Amino acid sequence: MSLALAALSHAPSFGNVDPGGTIFAEINEALTEVRSFVDDFAPDVTVIFGPDHFNGVLYTMMPPFAIGAQAVGVGDYGTGEGPLPVDSDVARQLHALTLAQGIDISRSERLEVDHGVMQPLEFLFGAGFARPFVPVFVNAIGKPLTPMARIRLMGEALGRAAQQLDKRVLLVASGGLSHNPPIPEYDGAPEPVQQRLVTYAPSKEDRAAREGKIIEGIQAIADGRASSSPLNEEWDQKLLKVFRSGSLSDVDGWDNDEFIAEGGSAAHEMRSWIAAFSALSTAGDYSMVIDRYWPVKTWGAGFGITAAIPQNS
Repeated sequence: MSLALAALSHAPSFGNVDPGGTIFAEINEALTEVRSFVDDFAPDVTVIFGPDHFNGVLYTMMPPFAIGAQAVGVGDYGTGEGPLPVDSDVARQLHALTLAQGIDISRSERLEVDHGVMQPLEFLFGAGFARPFVPVFVNAIGKPLTPMARIRLMGEALGRAAQQLDKRVLLVASGGLSHNPPIPEYDGAPEPVQQRLVTYAPSKEDRAAREGKIIEGIQAIADGRASSSPLNEEWDQKLLKVFRSGSLSDVDGWDNDEFIAEGGSAAHEMRSWIAAFSALSTAGDYSMVIDRYWPVKTWGAGFGITAAIPQNS
């Protein structure tokens, strides 16, 4: 049994909008480094904590967090579509072991995942990968959200569960740092928006058209033809400092509304990082072995790539 962690940002702009300068080359260099880290660790199974963007998990049922015992990719932004190589036995074990610790976590036998889960997995393992994994959905945009402390406690419970598997478990976190895309809210929204947040099932053509408009909007920002709320590098570094220090209980007092005010509408994607680092912390103090960050102004987002291992490894 052993644990290791890789935490990566995801972005629809990746590969679609040039961030300028040497940033894209630097990000790809860091991705090569983290892939080498993962290959050296040689995981038996990967557990990925990630959000959804109202593509797979909707208000038909919006759990705070859920383990997928079977999963399909929705295929957004060119990521994998269809059935995925989920280790169903491990997923069900993790679900039962986490529940036994008093954490109310849901189980799905058909979890739909979007680029929030798929893009980091494809960064690490390539398109069409066959490596066994377990997806853990962490709600980041479907309000109301749990208090931040619950995410830490869920991560710790899942980390302890992972240590009972007698396997080498790679913990992966997926989520953007500060960024502020337009995100619909159900409460108070017009009826067509509410319906979309309950039953969104676009055709491939409709999905492609919507994604094209989003990429066009990001490109307009990159070209200076449109404005966006700026990323918050100071806030990003505040979070990264917590992950570096291992003082994860610091997140317990963070206010959900303040999180959005400081980090933007999608800042709560960092809940996935909180969960994954909390899971790793159950193996003792850890050390960061990869620690890269870029304030990508042309994307309007902070982008991070990190990896960590227990100090006793």
